[in-house]
Order: sequence, then structure tokens, then C-alpha cells
Amino acid sequence: MSALMELSAITLDCPDPPALAAFYEKATGLAPHPKSDAAFAGLQGADAPFIGFQRVDDYRPPSWPDQEVPQQLHLCFAVDDLDEAEARLLELGAGKPDQQPHEDRWRVLTDPAGHPFCVVVRR
Repeated sequence: MSALMELSAITLDCPDPPALAAFYEKATGLAPHPKSDAAFAGLQGADAPFIGFQRVDDYRPPSWPDQEVPQQLHLCFAVDDLDEAEARLLELGAGKPDQQPHEDRWRVLTDPAGHPFCVVVRR
């Protein structure tokens, strides 16, 4: 039986689509979509879903780990070395919340717009 659906895109709300796209471009190596603009920017890759970033007026970042403003979703990225990936992502502008539930197995970071995401060891 073939799948009914295939994941083709993930879109994140944010205050500044080009800036958030630039962060994820540097972090993932995905290429900018040629029609990106100030209201909607995107990244694409041959073997990856499209990642979109859409401008939202009065954007409020998630407040992880408390749920005053829920995270609603988060992305996970596989890496070879947690410490190396964390250091590089922090250099690119990521944040690191104080609460780290299983820091030996994965790291919770936040992108420049406040979305939580995890880096996990590639298996």
C-alpha cells in the first residue's frame, strides 16, 4: 500500500522571515528558495522537505519549557557530535534554555525567533 501523504514542507511563524531563513540556511546547508521575500522565505534541498518562514505581526515566541506560549511544534536535527553542533549553532545565533531534560542524548536549543529545536546524535 502506498502512502496517502508525503511530508513536503514545514512552515514556521516568525517576525523576520529572511533572518530566520539565514540562520537555518547556515545550520542545515539547505539552499534559499529564489522567490523568498520579506513576508515569506524558504529553504530547499534535494532530499529534505521545504522549510518555510512566514511573517506574523505581533509574533510571540514559544516560552519553553513553561507553556505560557506553547511551542506547538519543534524540529529535530541529527548530528554526529552534540558538543560540536551545539557550539556551532550557538555561534550562529541559537539560544540554549537552562532546562535540558537529557543533555547526554539530545540538546534543546532555540532558533533566533525562539522556536525550540533539538539536536540528537545521528544513529
